Amino acid sequence: MTERLLAIMARLRDPDSGCPWDIAQTPSSIVPYTIEEAYEVADAVASGDPAALRDELGDLLLQVVFQSRIAEEAGDFTYTDVVAAICDKMERRHPHIFGDGTPGPGWEAIKAAERGSNGALAGVASALPALSRAEKLQKRAARVGFDWPDAAGPRAKVVEELTEVDEATGAAVAEEIGDLLFSVTNWARHLGIDAEAALRSANTKFEQRFASMEALAGDTFAGLSLDQKEALWQRVKTQPIAG
Repeated sequence: MTERLLAIMARLRDPDSGCPWDIAQTPSSIVPYTIEEAYEVADAVASGDPAALRDELGDLLLQVVFQSRIAEEAGDFTYTDVVAAICDKMERRHPHIFGDGTPGPGWEAIKAAERGSNGALAGVASALPALSRAEKLQKRAARVGFDWPDAAGPRAKVVEELTEVDEATGAAVAEEIGDLLFSVTNWARHLGIDAEAALRSANTKFEQRFASMEALAGDTFAGLSLDQKEALWQRVKTQPIAG
């Protein structure tokens, strides 16, 4: 079945008889689609719908095949090379499973050795969502001892950053807001909370409550005063959140 998918992609990319859109794509141009498909996989998992998850995993796999085909055409590597590389990596990172059974260094120690001398923060993808990347950077720094001993430190830092936002002017406001978000992420990490997941949940809650407000007000919602909208907001807050 994998060979069928590879053949389909090769046909789509054929310069003489392929699809013009597929032929025109580059590694950079399809990155947004790859990211989108990854998020759609996450949505399918959250929905609990196995059929949707199956379909979205297929869409994500297509992105891997697409990138691999472009690389093969450039003479860089093939899909087979991609699979071989991840197989090698998984075996290398689990020596206690695929080796002689002798306990070896842990997963993180092996990954650190693979990074070599590039530094503790090397390899944290810049394309990650900002909150997720902040948490990964903080975790990497913590592994080499640069971290607060408990949640009190990052909480105090949040208060400090709030003050700095209030005191900032001009372009400095955006910088201080960034520092505040970074500090809130750090505080969440110390509380054992995934900041990205928490914000996604807050987004969903806001969407559902806002939709409930609109449903209650009907066509009059936009024309309501702010006080009237606030009264609706307080009303819908008492309703359970779906999902």
